[in-house]
Amino acid sequence: MKEFLHRAALKAETLYDRAFGRTGQGRVIDPYIGYATPDSLIVRGRVLSKVTRANPTESQSVLTNIRQMISLFLTDEVQNVTVRAQGVEAVTDEEGYFRLELPRPETSGWHEVDLDIEGFEDQAMCHALVPRDDARFLVISDIDDTMLETGAYVLWKNLWTSFSGNALTRRVFSDAIALMDTLSEDGRNPVFYVSSSPWNFHHFLEQIFRHARLVRGPKFLRDLGLSENQFITGTHGDHKGAAIDTILAANPDLPAILMGDTGQHDAHVYLDAIKRHPGRIHAVVLREPGRGPDVGTMSVMREIEDTDTPLYHAPTFKGMEPQAGLS
Repeated sequence: MKEFLHRAALKAETLYDRAFGRTGQGRVIDPYIGYATPDSLIVRGRVLSKVTRANPTESQSVLTNIRQMISLFLTDEVQNVTVRAQGVEAVTDEEGYFRLELPRPETSGWHEVDLDIEGFEDQAMCHALVPRDDARFLVISDIDDTMLETGAYVLWKNLWTSFSGNALTRRVFSDAIALMDTLSEDGRNPVFYVSSSPWNFHHFLEQIFRHARLVRGPKFLRDLGLSENQFITGTHGDHKGAAIDTILAANPDLPAILMGDTGQHDAHVYLDAIKRHPGRIHAVVLREPGRGPDVGTMSVMREIEDTDTPLYHAPTFKGMEPQAGLS
């Protein structure tokens, strides 16, 4: 059945591309925030035939918001394009993604990397984060219902909230902003975000975070695209677990604080991460949205506590820094 659905969806996408003229003739880089490993600076992004950026207003209609959100998915990816930076080249895959591995800068902090496409004059800039030498730990946080009110634990609420709002009206929890400010210690400790939202939302999420003044950090989102070899990526847990593994490997000397919520199996994902990386997880922090954790999640939370990993959970993060001893 999955193979049948894969082929049907791929055929539908091909027919749509033909009908609406998505030819892949343009060349525009959609850059994602990069990150550092012990030896390299990883620069990521996607090449599209065009990129449409909305300039939302708080008063615009729900219909306009929905139309702008749908437009984020109507991308025309360009494969087999050479992207260059600092003498290093990478070729885009079937979904237009690229990954450049550059020499790690000698200085910490935010770095700007100029990108260009072979044969095209237009350039793009990618921002990348190199953790400070005095960092005490890193933070890996979920986004939906942890930082950003979404209602992801109820499908209809998730869809309505995600599509009916815009970058100026979506609500970032004020207690999440305050906790992240405390944990990051004015940039001393790096912050990473892991979400099952698609990469199509990267710029949109950047707009939301910037408007709310939420601590900025590299994001690890999910590829929901179709290709000959792929029918959407793995499960929510598979994606988040793999992203956590990548972040921890990139920062081998830093313990991690894992932040999430009890509405989307984050406790299960974090328990598995604790088992895979003994001694690396400094604490787990969970928001309890909606009705709070169900019986299964509560059981997993007890398992986390049995590993002697500090677990802090409540309906709100307000006042949690001193309670958790995280600051």
